Amino acid sequence: MKKFKNACKKFWKDEDGLQTLEIMLIIAVIVVIALLFRKSIMEWVKGLLDFGGTEIDKFKQGGNGE
Repeated sequence: MKKFKNACKKFWKDEDGLQTLEIMLIIAVIVVIALLFRKSIMEWVKGLLDFGGTEIDKFKQGGNGE
């Protein structure tokens, strides 16, 4: 039992675990924000893809001499 207690204390004081926790918290916040604004994000991405598609079509038409 004493080994377990010492291992827990060592783990608690270990600072390497803090970096992992910080990264996990940042990822969790990003996921929550993405879920909250998913409709807006999807509309924005769709708009970008539509704009890119029309620009590619214009480029293709101009390159063929039409």
